[in-house]
Amino acid sequence: MAKILIIAEHDGQTLNAATARAVNCALDISKEQIDVLVLSNAGESLAEQAAKLSGVTNVLVANNPANENPLAAILAPQIVDAAQDYSHVLAPSTTFGKDLMPRVAALLGVPQISDIMRVESEMVFQKPVYAGNAVVTVEFPAGLTVVATVRTASYKMVEEGGSAAISSKTIDVELPTHTQFIGVEGGKSDRPDLQSATRVVSGGRGLGNGENFDIIYSLADKLGSGVGASRAAVDAGFVANDMQVGQTGKIIAPDLYIAVGISGAIQHLAGIKDAGTIVAINKDADAPIFEVADIGIVGDLFKLVPELEAAL
Repeated sequence: MAKILIIAEHDGQTLNAATARAVNCALDISKEQIDVLVLSNAGESLAEQAAKLSGVTNVLVANNPANENPLAAILAPQIVDAAQDYSHVLAPSTTFGKDLMPRVAALLGVPQISDIMRVESEMVFQKPVYAGNAVVTVEFPAGLTVVATVRTASYKMVEEGGSAAISSKTIDVELPTHTQFIGVEGGKSDRPDLQSATRVVSGGRGLGNGENFDIIYSLADKLGSGVGASRAAVDAGFVANDMQVGQTGKIIAPDLYIAVGISGAIQHLAGIKDAGTIVAINKDADAPIFEVADIGIVGDLFKLVPELEAAL
């Protein structure tokens, strides 16, 4: 019998939508038992959110002061202890999951599958390779705990309506001291999180400089959307690297994706291929982005974007 443990991603107060997508993947593996593990310093409210996700059987809350500022080195030993009775351990393929799950796999002494995009059976999965240009089928070795990350762009969020049981989980393991939390440096924004936003506006090198990104921010605020950027814009120093969308950035699947001044390099397209509707604005009619765009507008972005915003 498959018993699946999903590691909840959260910011201490709110459960990340990527967790609900991981639950959807788990339902494709088995509907028999899907538990969610909340590692926090005070995770009761987070557990209540997780318990509402359809398909979840139990929510386990492991409170520990060391979890107040989650570090992969601190969380991984706790997950290994909690995972002893489970056949599968899953986490979203977000920055959080990509940082955490390799450590879990190493401590368990098993391989890891990254970016599950389709489940064929309890031990057979499909995942993208070569920047999403090919898909491979991989079979996990029999008798080992499956450790994997879920490509969140490939799965919709499960709906709420569940009523999973919530229980406290005691985890008594020695935590490493070689890694310590010092602080967090990052921009604060009231805009939706890039990886969970249903609408995203992204800018590229065509904007020319960081100051010109103001028209992207303005349009995004009008739409209530998240803001992203191409690697070229990030490498040029226009915006911070946590805004990068693409193979080496964040892979997203919003309902609406607006690409402004983005040529459409293959690495960028790999990060948006699962978007619902792609709108491209570029002065180059031959830009690769138009090959995947549902709506393409050729022209001066500095004229078209303000006109689009004014029409909303």
